[in-house]
Amino acid sequence: MTSQNTPHPRPRTDAPFLVGDRVRGTTYVPRDPHRREHPEPFEGVVVQVGSGYAGIDAGTAFLWVRLADHTERQALVADTELMP
Repeated sequence: MTSQNTPHPRPRTDAPFLVGDRVRGTTYVPRDPHRREHPEPFEGVVVQVGSGYAGIDAGTAFLWVRLADHTERQALVADTELMP
């Protein structure tokens, strides 16, 4: 059984996302040098969560999500929601 199929308790209620959570949102694309890429909707599993420390990077906290095709996308926590 893989970790994606195993339910896990949410030990930190103050964390918006945990590794293994199923989420959906909009990808983050930096303005430069990726001018040909555009934000797009996604659904996937969280594989990495940025720090999001208050006063440091809370406004730009990132997470990385693995999609069904096994590629990963970066997203802002603020542009992502937990799926039921």
